[in-house]
Amino acid sequence: MERIQRPRGTYDVTPEEAPRWQALEARIRHVAARFGFGELRTPVIEARELFQRTVGETTDIVQKEMYVLTPPGSDRQLVLRPEGTAAAVRAYLENGLHNGPQPVKLFYIQPMFRHERPQAGRYRQHVQFGAEIFGAGEATADAEIIALAMTLFAELGLEGLEVHLNSIGCPACRPRYRQALLEYYRPRAAELCADCRARLETNPLRLLDCKVPADQPHKAGAPRTVDYLCQDCRAHFDELQSALDALGIAYRLDPGLVRGLDYYTRTVFEIKYGGLGAQDTVCGGGRYDGLIELLGGPPTPGVGFGMGLERLLLTLEAAGRPPGARRPLDAYVAVAGQVPRTRVLALVQALRHQGLAVDMDHVGRSLKAQLRAAGRLPVRYAVILGDDEWARGEAAVRELASGQQRRVPLGELAAVLRPAGADAAAETRGSAEVDRA
Repeated sequence: MERIQRPRGTYDVTPEEAPRWQALEARIRHVAARFGFGELRTPVIEARELFQRTVGETTDIVQKEMYVLTPPGSDRQLVLRPEGTAAAVRAYLENGLHNGPQPVKLFYIQPMFRHERPQAGRYRQHVQFGAEIFGAGEATADAEIIALAMTLFAELGLEGLEVHLNSIGCPACRPRYRQALLEYYRPRAAELCADCRARLETNPLRLLDCKVPADQPHKAGAPRTVDYLCQDCRAHFDELQSALDALGIAYRLDPGLVRGLDYYTRTVFEIKYGGLGAQDTVCGGGRYDGLIELLGGPPTPGVGFGMGLERLLLTLEAAGRPPGARRPLDAYVAVAGQVPRTRVLALVQALRHQGLAVDMDHVGRSLKAQLRAAGRLPVRYAVILGDDEWARGEAAVRELASGQQRRVPLGELAAVLRPAGADAAAETRGSAEVDRA
């Protein structure tokens, strides 16, 4: 019978890989909390209209990449969440967070789903860390969002990052820039890729986000957004640069940067790492001052970012800074003879209650086979329990690295197995349990 395999563009996190994720997520939560962000968790499924209205009908996400679900007996379509900001805004409004003290600072670590071509660090189901500030219109909020990302990277030991920065204006100044783009691109329409020709009249700003190599010369000569900013947008952009200078965050002005979603206004930014080749963006975001109002809320400014954790893990590995490692077992309990397995299980559980990582055999192998199995594991000690040891209330404790072995009373096992320098507070919690076992 043919084996069923995971869908293309997805992956499994095995016990060997999980510690990397746990270490990275723990660091994210620690940094986000220091910046005053609270965690948000939203459903994996959302209404299709949420992303049609916010991300934009002409974006690749809406046109090509969303996983659409039609529940039985319903004519309303749902989608697997393709990005986090629109869902965060929906939750902000639906749960009344807009009625409380402002600004509201939220972060999330959640899976996103896009039907796109899988590539290095990019999957059809991927995990995204996102951060959003709702209700803060000052450029210092934009700077703080960038500072949050850069602080995380610094604490992960990642160096050589470059912040790319641009402003794409607001509804007051965008029409003039849109007209300039149309005048520039219309005579070149026949030379553009099919997607750009389709977007030219509906959303010409998206042409600057095109990645097709043949279109890059046109993009390089296109009008610059910063040359068409209104007075307020120019002042906001200047203030942002001053704030980043004050924080000591280096940046590069990138007039071709627009990001790919329709809801962005004013600030857009990407953080790049050169060690990843063409797919070098590890974080991207910007300001979206009209998004909350678009979803039925009061006029409320917003700014945020998203970063794919798969891409970040690749970046950390490329930099020689992989987070986390699987915790080795403190002990593997090997049982021989007529020792009651249920009593041994109780002993193992008592040791776990004292903070130790302990496992035992559950498949009835011989003592020799159990010790071989222990030798293949990341484990410090083998605890051997035969009939003689059990009768005396002792265990033979063998240090696997050196082969040295000694007898230890069962009530003293936790103290012997505990790694040097570990927190000893747990020793007072379960020595009686070991004795009872």
